[in-house]
This record gives sequence, structure tokens and C-alpha cells, in this order.
Amino acid sequence: MNGTSFVAREPYRTFEDLEVGEFRKSSPRTVTQDEIVEFARSYDPQWFHADPESAKESVFGEVVASGIHVLAMWRQMDHEINWDIDHVCGIGWDELRLKRAVRAGDVIHVTSEIVELNPSKSRDDRGTALTRYAVVLEDGTECVTFTSINLVYTREGRERRARS
Repeated sequence: MNGTSFVAREPYRTFEDLEVGEFRKSSPRTVTQDEIVEFARSYDPQWFHADPESAKESVFGEVVASGIHVLAMWRQMDHEINWDIDHVCGIGWDELRLKRAVRAGDVIHVTSEIVELNPSKSRDDRGTALTRYAVVLEDGTECVTFTSINLVYTREGRERRARS
């Protein structure tokens, strides 16, 4: 499948290093028909994702990437731009919208913007970062948008983890 190669690196930015309004943008990626069909046949075999000939009769007129596939591509591109944040884990998404189908030949990128930071009220080892994400076409059209809710280690949490 088309995608970015992943190099494991240890994240170093803690909750205290993040700022509301921080904006990041990934490198572009061209989506291919082969990857759309391959992903669909393995994970979301609806005919308008998995069968190029039948998909010509769909409302899309061609195969389109499944929403799950677009989110998998988002995840790869997010690792490119936010690998340095010391996440505990993601705990949810709000307002997920699939606004436009992603088609073969589309060039997409991912944007992220931190919209809210909240220290934990119960644990000093983490805080919550709300990040608005978008999967975007070259012309600025947003295909997918959502707000991700992530727990991020504080400096204290990182130090405790290193001692254990």
C-alpha cells in the first residue's frame, strides 16, 4: 500500500510544551486506485470501494476510499507530524464528519491544530489535548474532519515513567 515509511522515534514533547493554536501540516500523499481496492477487499468490501467496474454504477461513478481507509491514511500522516508528542493514548473523537469522498488520484494531506489543553484534575502525570484534524485536498477542500481527544504525559509523568 502507498504510504509513508515509519521510523520509530521516542517522543519528547510533554503536555507543558503544547500550545493552543499550534498548527501542523503533513506532506502530500497521492491516493491510488490499487490501494483503495486492496484496502477495501481486506477491510471494507462494499462494492463501490472494492470493484472498479461495478463502482461505475454507484453514485460516485468510480471506486472511492472507504472512510476507514481514509482514517488509516490519516493515522500514518499524523505520525509524520505529531510523532514528537508524548501521548498516553487517544480516548475519543468528537464530531467526525466524512465530507467528501476520497478518489483515486486525489492528493491529500493532514492538518492538526490544538484547540484546547486541560490539565487532569485527578492525575498530575497527564493532561488532555483536544486537536482538530482534517484530511485535506490540494485545493483546500476538507474530506474528513474531527476533534481528537488525547491524553498527553506531563513532565512529571514522563519522569515517573522513566524511573519505573
